[in-house]
Amino acid sequence: MPEHPLPSMAVGAVISGLCLTPSVAAAGITVYQEGDKFVKIGGRIQLQYHYEDPDHADPLVSDDSSDDLFFRRFRVYVEGGLYKDWSGKFQWEMGKAKDDDELQVKDAFMQYTGVRNLKIRLGNNDFAFSREYLTSTKRLQLVERPFTGDHNYGVPDKNLGLHFIGHAAGKKITYGASAASASIDPDVKKLDFDTPVNRDDDFNEGWMAGGRVEFHPLGEIKYAQGDFDRDVKFAVGAGAYRWSNDDDNNTYTKDDGTLEGEAFEDGNLVKVDVDDVTGAEASASFRGYGLSIDGQYNSYEADSVVSNVTAGIFENGEADLESYSVKGGYMVIPSRLELAAGYQVLDADTYAEEWTRTSFGLNWFIKKHDIKLQLTHRVGENVDGVKDEDLDEAFLQAQYIF
Repeated sequence: MPEHPLPSMAVGAVISGLCLTPSVAAAGITVYQEGDKFVKIGGRIQLQYHYEDPDHADPLVSDDSSDDLFFRRFRVYVEGGLYKDWSGKFQWEMGKAKDDDELQVKDAFMQYTGVRNLKIRLGNNDFAFSREYLTSTKRLQLVERPFTGDHNYGVPDKNLGLHFIGHAAGKKITYGASAASASIDPDVKKLDFDTPVNRDDDFNEGWMAGGRVEFHPLGEIKYAQGDFDRDVKFAVGAGAYRWSNDDDNNTYTKDDGTLEGEAFEDGNLVKVDVDDVTGAEASASFRGYGLSIDGQYNSYEADSVVSNVTAGIFENGEADLESYSVKGGYMVIPSRLELAAGYQVLDADTYAEEWTRTSFGLNWFIKKHDIKLQLTHRVGENVDGVKDEDLDEAFLQAQYIF
């Protein structure tokens, strides 16, 4: 791939900073700082072992288990600024390198902080919806996010547009709002949001607006799981969004409003263009006495471009999807060893049974979330809403953050 070097000033700053003793901030390492000028670098390494043991409802399908060792995430970011109240950040993902897709853009935005208690970001950044999604993957209790934080099932991903992040009343009230370009990967079994920055040729393009607000009566609960401070706090939040297709890229719909042949695979409908989606969120969190508990409920209504589609989560061109999750952990050795558990549900009107996942985990914090080992066992029942289609999984993950 072609190289994209930093401007000479930034490169010189990084080299100069690395020759000095770097200062470690809450996130990343500041390698250069002089007045309003600074350069910070950081990253995360998540090495994961994943084991799967399926139990298929169809007796003709093999129940063979499988396993894999891979980089779940391997990210680097650079953040810097030249002027007061202005900064920029870009981050890329190398853990999913495959064929020609060697890098994926994650965060890539410019930021203005000249308004009190408000950050204004323009570029590719997290959409303001779902506490489970906005909690970084490096600060989770269980190795993987639940349905309520999964972009495959209705939660917006990082999107390209305008993002606001603010607080009031001494951070007892926090809020966010976004207006952005967002893409959907058409799939009858999912409601899969993706960023337009790393899009495939068949992604539906559209515009999305939404936001969330959260109330923290006893002090802010940050987007991080695990109770290291043991101070009693709780929070309640709500959010909503609306996405609409701009009709620029409906790959699986003909001009006469019928389905393209490519939407089918072996005679089964597997792809469908999405026309609009409305989502809503309600969440609650508690921290204290070594306990960390989070609960969330999401609901979605979606319409397909072709109105008579019945397949996967769609019935007569409509999809009604609900998800909820409860997860928690207790520090059996304060700030060192945590027992965790969780339960999550995904349900659609077309499902024969609710898709459920029950998880149990153990977290060993070497340097809190910066260096930790996580073990999660997840029991899935009725996968994709198919009765007796089950999947047991084990995740072992080592994490290093700098």
